[in-house]
Amino acid sequence: MASTNQSSEGSAVVHQQMFKVELNEGPLSKLVVSILMSLLFMCINSIMFHTLMSKPVFRELPRYILFAHMLCNDTVLMLLVSVLYVLSLNLQKIPKAVCSLIVLMSATMVRISAVNLGVMSLECYVAICFPLRHSEMATQKMTVVSIAVMWVLCCISPAIAILYALVQSPASFKDSMFCTQQVFFMAPWQVTLFQGLNGFFFVAVTAIIFFTYISVIVAARSASAEKDSTKKAQRTVLLHLGQLVLCLNSLLYGTIERALAMTSSSRLFMDLRYLNYLFVLILPRCLSPLIYGLRRCCLALIPLLCQV
Repeated sequence: MASTNQSSEGSAVVHQQMFKVELNEGPLSKLVVSILMSLLFMCINSIMFHTLMSKPVFRELPRYILFAHMLCNDTVLMLLVSVLYVLSLNLQKIPKAVCSLIVLMSATMVRISAVNLGVMSLECYVAICFPLRHSEMATQKMTVVSIAVMWVLCCISPAIAILYALVQSPASFKDSMFCTQQVFFMAPWQVTLFQGLNGFFFVAVTAIIFFTYISVIVAARSASAEKDSTKKAQRTVLLHLGQLVLCLNSLLYGTIERALAMTSSSRLFMDLRYLNYLFVLILPRCLSPLIYGLRRCCLALIPLLCQV
């Protein structure tokens, strides 16, 4: 227990020294760029979400419910990581109990971004390969149940880490600390479990997307009368694959940061850490909704506008 506390205190001192280097020598423009980028795409996500919610048909179709869930998830995730980044630059400590909730939400949402893509691909697969049963299998109720299952599965690892830290040191949850996910990793098996589940989710979603893509191709060859719909489904699944690559970057964020921490220069670490934060964690959250959302919203709004 004492060695764990000492290692945690040592980690906090190292983080504090690195943050001081960033504040003294790093330009304020870094913070401004990251915050403005997050705010810009949070606004874009909010506009697309409002567009979806403005029409009753969007609130009933499973694919748009899943897309709205992805928009909300990515928007809240960007907000949480931006708050943590600002707190870290200002050397602001927060209660460990509050930090545990933030870590639980952010770690869960990173995984949900990838799993949600797999569920969206399955919905597309059912629509093309089982068109007569699509209305039975892809219902609004089943979509809500799928979203609930996503949250339960994706929160297992961070919840175990936080509960283990609570059991090992319950009094520490009253103290203030620099909020990072690594603070709750008090044993090597926790890191192994976290990385293992990250790999499992990525491999599982990748297998689902490839399976649905191949199935849609087979369906396109056997149903020549519906070439347009099957081609659209193929493009949609390919977009999901591109989004999955972006989500992989987010899953690797912690691993990349730990590797960057091995650099001897604190200033170099902070520069690389900023680039890792901007291009690995924030940018995928910005591009992923745009890749799928603008195309989907435009295709959905064109028929509605023609009826006006």
